[in-house]
Amino acid sequence: MRALITGGAGFIGSHLAEELLKEGNKVTVVDDLSTGRRENISHLRENSRFCFVQDTIMNKEKMRELIDDCEVIYHLAAAVGVKFIIDYPLKSMEINVRGTEIVLELAGREKKKVLLTSTSEIYGKKEDGLFKEDDDRVLGATTISRWSYSCTKALDEFLALAYHRKRGLPVAIVRLFNTCGPRQTGRYGMVIPRLVKQALSGKPLTVYGDGKQTRSFTYVTDVIKAIVSLTNHPKAVGEIFNLGSEEGISIYGLAEKIKELTHSQSEIVFVPYEKAYENNFEDMRHRVPDISKIRNLIGYSPRVRLDEMLKRIIESKKEAQRHKGTEAQS
Repeated sequence: MRALITGGAGFIGSHLAEELLKEGNKVTVVDDLSTGRRENISHLRENSRFCFVQDTIMNKEKMRELIDDCEVIYHLAAAVGVKFIIDYPLKSMEINVRGTEIVLELAGREKKKVLLTSTSEIYGKKEDGLFKEDDDRVLGATTISRWSYSCTKALDEFLALAYHRKRGLPVAIVRLFNTCGPRQTGRYGMVIPRLVKQALSGKPLTVYGDGKQTRSFTYVTDVIKAIVSLTNHPKAVGEIFNLGSEEGISIYGLAEKIKELTHSQSEIVFVPYEKAYENNFEDMRHRVPDISKIRNLIGYSPRVRLDEMLKRIIESKKEAQRHKGTEAQS
């Protein structure tokens, strides 16, 4: 199979490329490296079945060429992270809406299979129970820039489903809930790598807001295997799936757990949202998915529990620090 991964030099995309190559597929990655990193895919460059193209998905002619040469498209390219969305609102909206429109339009010409990654941000401020795929969305005012991301990804979903219903495009959609693992950076607001880095360096662990907001976290290998399985399943076409874990934890509880696992003496400090992001910032108080739909279709169940994934991430960060120390001495 010839696969194209947009945003494939990012955290999730690089792991997906790795998995597809292991299965014997030919993989092309397109990434403009605005948030992706060369080092994420450097270990793949010597594989004869791997190709990296540094370009933007906004380059329609290049995307036409790449899509013509593939059989399946994993569309991961998007603005990522709360901080990035707030700092670069126009760029985020352009990438998420126009970029996805280009991918779907070109894929639709020859009905190339598309796996579209969406987000748990879709649900907005909904707070009660586990989130189900057909739940109503509850969003804040348009004057609060954080909600623009939810709107752009919702439009992506509407576009994908319209191409499926009206033009027969075989597309499946996954809503990701806080994927984590090696290669993830805390630069754009991702909480686990930020807290782990702070704990290992002896700096205060910063918890935004009151720390009572709940999240669930899923290890990247579980997410990748589910994405590949959905792409290969004919009954996934035209459907939306939550992809995450039903194991929720408060952010303060997460900070305590990371502090314990790293044996850190750092204190845990609370940072008001307006200092971390912007004035009038609104957060989602609760974000844990109902995963019964994806479980019933492909037998999905996350294998890596929270404590184990944190141990793996901590060890990965320590190894990266040791590597940097060795390079500095040489």
